[in-house]
Amino acid sequence: MPYTVLALKWRPKYFDEIIGQSHIVDTLKSAIQNNRLAHAYLFSGPRGVGKTSTARILAKALNCKNGPTVAPCQTCPSCVDITNSRSLDVMEIDGASNRGIDEIRTLRESIKFSPSSGRYKIYIIDEVHMLTTEAFNALLKTLEEPPEFVKFIFATTQANKVLPTVISRCQRFDFRRITNIEIIKQLEKILQAEKIHLDKEVLFAIAKSSDGALRDAESILDQVVSFCEGKVSLGDVTSILGLVEQDTLFEITQKIISRDSLAALELMNQIIDQGKDINVFLQNMVEHYRNLMVAKISGADAKLIDLSEEVCQRLGAQAQGLGLEEIFTAFNVLMNASEMARRMDSQRIPLEIALAKLSYDKNKAAKVAPSQVVEAPKKPHAHVEIKKSESDNTEIKKLRVPHQERIIENKPLFSKTFDEVRDVWAGVIDSLAKVKISVATYLSEGQPFRIDKDILTVAFPKNYSLHKESLERKENKTLIEKSLTHALGEALRVNFILTEKEIHRHGQDTQVVKSALDAFGGRVIQEI
Repeated sequence: MPYTVLALKWRPKYFDEIIGQSHIVDTLKSAIQNNRLAHAYLFSGPRGVGKTSTARILAKALNCKNGPTVAPCQTCPSCVDITNSRSLDVMEIDGASNRGIDEIRTLRESIKFSPSSGRYKIYIIDEVHMLTTEAFNALLKTLEEPPEFVKFIFATTQANKVLPTVISRCQRFDFRRITNIEIIKQLEKILQAEKIHLDKEVLFAIAKSSDGALRDAESILDQVVSFCEGKVSLGDVTSILGLVEQDTLFEITQKIISRDSLAALELMNQIIDQGKDINVFLQNMVEHYRNLMVAKISGADAKLIDLSEEVCQRLGAQAQGLGLEEIFTAFNVLMNASEMARRMDSQRIPLEIALAKLSYDKNKAAKVAPSQVVEAPKKPHAHVEIKKSESDNTEIKKLRVPHQERIIENKPLFSKTFDEVRDVWAGVIDSLAKVKISVATYLSEGQPFRIDKDILTVAFPKNYSLHKESLERKENKTLIEKSLTHALGEALRVNFILTEKEIHRHGQDTQVVKSALDAFGGRVIQEI
């Protein structure tokens, strides 16, 4: 007998077997019981969460010999034919390969004929968003006023691409991603029935890699069981899927917290030597910091983090060594590394830079910092001389301003040009990174906008209010102004604004490329 993959073997046959979509199941069951069925439904949501399975169960519920019923018998000819995809009254159409107006015209012609044996003629169109605009328009009239024996069920992963005129003629149900806990419960049920033993940590790794899609989790489980004979370890799963183990994520984050750059880079090198995908590693790091953020805010609530109690406790303990600002900074650094990796041929260099930034010992840098900061020269005190007028004994104050002071007053407030400020901008950010990396990271998202007298305005995109508010803190603003003064040789104050205009970071990209060229002794062949 041919082998049936787990995703098909364990496909739900009843409404109560649909995992994680109780809000939809309860509504459909109530509609069937009260005979309040719509003529068209739109099921939208991510892949592998039960859209097509729900459509089939609904078709069975309507055409079962005992129906309409919330519990189709699964044994009558109609139920069996629908299960085996051979029913003449339930037609499943792939929207991607039948997307043209000619196919829809053919469908409209067939709609006129009554069902052959069931109560309803049901059209299930998968990936309906793939239909052309002309095909949608050809379907509109029929969709609005179909024959009483016709039902439409549309399924899509991209509801935003479906015409609003189509959506308005349907009852829409939004399927959600299935939580890791729900996926693990279903996998445990499958393993028990199949008489297979796997550790719970293996199931968590499978659930995490499925990204909320139960069908994907079942397919991965099939792959793992087929690949590994006998006992399956967590290492086997991470090796097959290219994942980074949870323990490794905790370990490298601890190196960052301990400000041990060398150990962090060595551990990253080990991960890469094991054949792990750098993009997957970056994504896993971002997810780990997301979990740390939630653990920090919620007190390691397992429901919010969606991981096992043991892992949540470890996250809570590790989050104690981090502040929220440090976590937000890590997000920015890792996302910048991901963006840089897309622009460069090497994915390793951006990751190394990101880990070095996050694990750099700013306390050591702070000891060097005073030599990099120039204190403003002390102004000589003005001498006040008080004497009486000879005529009326009125006291007259004479303010003697030293010669040096008068020269400064006659000098322009700021003599550097805007281009000169832009030329030193990348160097200012680099110097700040050695003193306080969070300030450097936030400032790198902005760009010099204009100079008015001795005030430099730095612009950020309108959705970067967190960066602006953080840099406006007195200690951060003072640090930036001192660094600019040191780089330019003249005092310069800063002001921060949000703008809807696009922020270009050409200068920063050039600095990154220049650093890479210097490191590897390269040269520019052609500038684009």
